[in-house]
Amino acid sequence: MQEAELHDLSDDADYAASQLQGSASFSRSGSSKRSFTSESDGAEIVYAKDNVTIHPTQYASERISGRLRLIKQGSSLFMTWIPYKGQRSNPRLSEKDKSLYTIRAVPFTDVRSIRRHTPTLGWQYVIVVLSSGLAFPPLYFYNGGVREFLATIKQHAFLVRSADDANVFLVNDFQDPLQRTLSSLELPMAVSVANGPSTSVSVSEPPSNENQEKADGGNFDGRGATSQYNGRHRPKIHDPARDLSIQVLEKFSLVTKFARDTTSQLFRENHGDGFGSNDRRHHNQSLLDYPHKASSDEQKIPDEIPVPSDPLEWAAFLDSEGRIMDSKALRKRIFYGGIEHSLRKEVWTFLLGYHAYDSTSAEREYLVSIKKSEYETVKQQWQSISPEQAKRFTKFRERKGLIEKDVVRTDRSLSFYDGDDNPNVYLLRDILLTYSFYNFDLGYCQGMSDLLSPILFVMKDEAVSFWCFVALMERLGPNFNRDQNGMHTQLFAISKLVELLDSPLHNYFKQNDCLNYFFCFRWVLIQFKREFEYEKTMKLWEVLWTHYLSEHLHLYVCVAILKRYRNKIMGEQMDFDTLLKFINELSGQIDLDATLRDAEALCICAGENGAANIPPGTPPSLPIDSGLLCPQQDDVL
Repeated sequence: MQEAELHDLSDDADYAASQLQGSASFSRSGSSKRSFTSESDGAEIVYAKDNVTIHPTQYASERISGRLRLIKQGSSLFMTWIPYKGQRSNPRLSEKDKSLYTIRAVPFTDVRSIRRHTPTLGWQYVIVVLSSGLAFPPLYFYNGGVREFLATIKQHAFLVRSADDANVFLVNDFQDPLQRTLSSLELPMAVSVANGPSTSVSVSEPPSNENQEKADGGNFDGRGATSQYNGRHRPKIHDPARDLSIQVLEKFSLVTKFARDTTSQLFRENHGDGFGSNDRRHHNQSLLDYPHKASSDEQKIPDEIPVPSDPLEWAAFLDSEGRIMDSKALRKRIFYGGIEHSLRKEVWTFLLGYHAYDSTSAEREYLVSIKKSEYETVKQQWQSISPEQAKRFTKFRERKGLIEKDVVRTDRSLSFYDGDDNPNVYLLRDILLTYSFYNFDLGYCQGMSDLLSPILFVMKDEAVSFWCFVALMERLGPNFNRDQNGMHTQLFAISKLVELLDSPLHNYFKQNDCLNYFFCFRWVLIQFKREFEYEKTMKLWEVLWTHYLSEHLHLYVCVAILKRYRNKIMGEQMDFDTLLKFINELSGQIDLDATLRDAEALCICAGENGAANIPPGTPPSLPIDSGLLCPQQDDVL
């Protein structure tokens, strides 16, 4: 059922909140507790709706339906969503899988806002955003009931509509929302935030009877969330819903030189970090072997990175007309050795899919000229907007404003982007604005500037950088979709891989309500951009882009990092908040060499079982061998 008085904002993918909403599903954390034993203690169901559904992936067969309820206990209001069991449940999903998405009695003192979506076609859905900036997955109302849901909340909690967005409803918004913005890419850490001490209740699984309207007689017992948020403040943004960007996109990290001559220690239980020995195969066929440069705290690196004296090995992969004769051999070489910096400008165009491996030099030269003209055509679309027209083009103003705020704080510690009126910063802005017109449905979301920055740094050409960025976003675009299905699918896959490869760690996360794996969110969103120094990030990316062992190697990298620190995590009994803080503070302490070797070993060890635990269509999903000269398959998410 649609509600006519609200305009449809379902396509506003440019909000900064887009990269969070739906991202941190089903989180529970905190310290304060209250117990409720039965309805006689005052627990009353004030709203219940059946067939409220979560879409873990884009496939209809994997949707999970359940019952959404609002429960009043004294002066407190709680929300629960419990998936169905038995015949009404999805037979393709195990009870363990469905339990990952269960929402067990979240108090509205921990809720920041509710965003309602009323698409022209399809079901209405809502996204409930917590005070921490985390959010539950979108809840689709197959049988209507969104109006009643909001009306019931308004009866029992302080609920007001945002002055800037009629589809955003603020909960307990007693303070100036400008004072409580969470949009901060520059903050050094992120831990959960709550409005104050809270309580939460835990309810049992619902039976299949759709008409059950009263709480089960089981115990109500759970945990609320109270913790502190630390970090420096950035300039205030007016709309808090738009401001829910993840502050975990923070400082660059400092890591040691990639040492190929050390061995991976994997699976040995008596090792301090829980790893044993399993050598990553040693390859001396390297395209990257430049002298090590120590990094300073300011993250200054030279614009031109030292390279070895003999770059001629690249020519051995090309035939007389410039075609790459064996793309698999090339990708294998890059996977084990990287690329010297002077070759990245040429090689990255193949890894990203801008050029096809079987294209000739003449074909590539022609494509560059054609694509440059196409880029200028798209760019002219926004450059030709007059000030008067811009006044009547809200979406353009919002996107332009957000991009301009982001580019001035993207990698400014690099000399390439440093200084006032830096032309490269303007190029970042122009490319991102042009992309927001090229892909108007997705637009711009915070984090995209982090993905573009190394590409422009390497290419040093506006049009080529744009098309390489387009190719990258064909793979990573689902990370920024409003419904966050792309992110949810990847976090779910990490959960399944940890369960397969380290069941004790998986059981620990399960016992401590950490199965949402939100602490891996920033790793996945921008491909570890904030975990390593700039050069190491470029090296990691080109390894991932080879798709040599798996197109989802980044998921095994996540598992490898978690396994390396498993003993510390389990030994110190980290809860969700502590774990999130710990993971954020790993920035600068992760050994890239060891991590890549471990990820390789885990990928090989998991084999077909690992691949089977990654849902079809999980980003990145494009074949590595398709270039822009060839027809591109549509992104499945």
